Amino acid sequence: GGRVRCTSCSSFNMSSDDSNRRLVECGRVCLVNFGPMGGKLVVIVNVIDGKRVLVDGPSTVNGIPRQAMPLARLSLTTIKIDIEPGARLSTLVKAYNAADVQKQWAESSWAKSMARKGAKAKLADFDRFKLMVARKTRARVVNTHLKKLVKK
Repeated sequence: GGRVRCTSCSSFNMSSDDSNRRLVECGRVCLVNFGPMGGKLVVIVNVIDGKRVLVDGPSTVNGIPRQAMPLARLSLTTIKIDIEPGARLSTLVKAYNAADVQKQWAESSWAKSMARKGAKAKLADFDRFKLMVARKTRARVVNTHLKKLVKK
């Protein structure tokens, strides 16, 4: 990585190709934390100030229209698409589809864990009971095998 000097603090090392950095920037895909659009993905189209950004769904993909949103309501993902600040909807949709954002998101462990939690929350009372019994049965089998291994 290259060396970068920060004017407000001492110098530090930063890799220029670090794909896991989550910066507030145009094209960054975010997850809406709460509110009526909670759990949906949006793309930062422009940065308004230090606390608010202009986001778009894109509206033709997931129904979220372009609007200002506070950063406190967003969680930044590692997914980024290549757009210019203030990009039009058609440009945004092309870049969104070209980057295959939905597929990248579905493959992420974050999305998988959210899906697991959602499936568990939808369980009925008897389903939760069956899950508990299955876990106890599995634990009993594992423990008996462990005890046999320890005795040897």
